[in-house]
Amino acid sequence: MNTSASSSPRPAASTRQIIGVGVLLVAACVLPFLLGNYRVFQLTLALAYSIALLGLNMLTGYNGQISLGHGAFYAIGAYTAAVLMDKFGVPYWVTIPVAGVVCGGAGFLFGLPALRLEGLYLALATFALGVAMPQILKHKSLEHWTGGVMGVVIVKPDPPSWLPMSQDRWLYFFTLGWVVLLFFAAWNLLRGRVGRAMVAIRDQPIAAQAMGVNTALYKSLTFGVSAFYTGVAGALGAIAIQFVAPDSFSIFLSITLVVGVVVGGLASISGAIFGALFIQFIPNVADEISKAAPWAIYGVFLIGFMYVMPSGVAGALRVARKRFFRR
Repeated sequence: MNTSASSSPRPAASTRQIIGVGVLLVAACVLPFLLGNYRVFQLTLALAYSIALLGLNMLTGYNGQISLGHGAFYAIGAYTAAVLMDKFGVPYWVTIPVAGVVCGGAGFLFGLPALRLEGLYLALATFALGVAMPQILKHKSLEHWTGGVMGVVIVKPDPPSWLPMSQDRWLYFFTLGWVVLLFFAAWNLLRGRVGRAMVAIRDQPIAAQAMGVNTALYKSLTFGVSAFYTGVAGALGAIAIQFVAPDSFSIFLSITLVVGVVVGGLASISGAIFGALFIQFIPNVADEISKAAPWAIYGVFLIGFMYVMPSGVAGALRVARKRFFRR
């Protein structure tokens, strides 16, 4: 391993990148005023999914730990927000960081015994967590809090009195604020010493440990941070949908998050946005194409994306951008 390259700081963002991010933010702020409430609601869910995908990408794409059960942390975050709002009357904006902290602690604790597992064995352990979570939420001992099979209904929050906009648009901007905050935090984390340690553990774990990297600590912390992001996403998604139920967080949700990470692009921050748009809108497009076999159409879309863009949407755009500026 080239120690000089690994220890040197990464270059700061270029002017071109800063301008690009600024243009995207302006477009994101203008877009909800050009669409109806339902489309704004869909975009809000896509923003929430992007946070979950970013968390999973830090774990899988940057640290090399495969998780097939992140839907469980999404469910924990959603139920934390729902229970706090429904049972204790906690303001919705307070439940977001609380859900993240609860999931972060759960992810860190789960990551400790998972240190003994790698590769497919870790994937199988997380898969078991994702399968078990809906049944745990239905258990009689938790029925008073989780509502059992019936779930919990949440009241959609109103915008501030001084802000003349609909509830859906307010939730969109509220979620967008969390996206900007968490994406900026992840960008700073991944370009620093912690990010280099995560990538070193993924690529050369033995060499990283020989250089003094505490692999056990970084793996557990990465699992905790990943769960924190997913829990925040779950809370935001629950507030937007206004309802949580155990069957909404089946193992299919965990698989969908993995699909979003792969389609968006592994080890890519911007890939979380593309992956979220894919898992939110492509099923709707497939359903419009064929009411009889929408998931078959979805499978065709997925195969097509992987064939045309094997490194994900972000990877394909990166290659296209390099070719354009080279010319």
